[in-house]
Amino acid sequence: MITLTEKAAQKVKEFMKEQGVPDYGLRMRVVGGGCSGLQYEMGLDKEAAPGDRVLEFYGVKVFIDMKSALYLAGSEIDYVEDLMQSGFKINNPNAHSTCGCGQSFH
Repeated sequence: MITLTEKAAQKVKEFMKEQGVPDYGLRMRVVGGGCSGLQYEMGLDKEAAPGDRVLEFYGVKVFIDMKSALYLAGSEIDYVEDLMQSGFKINNPNAHSTCGCGQSFH
């Protein structure tokens, strides 16, 4: 399905702690929009919705709806910090093209 790197999982745990919701999980979605047609949405969610795929990596639950799961299959979610950028990076083998910001794909 997907993988969440250890570094990304640690960053999600930090966000949950900062927000005061340490028992939440990471919600991953693919929605229409962005400059390439589809875009990623990530957020914190209390629980899985009916029909969600629920995965767990390094103590972080990841919730993905079935439609988004089709677009995210085989993806790796990482967290990158370097001189040029910092943030979550999604390496998606299903993306035929991506925009310059990396948040939108086709």
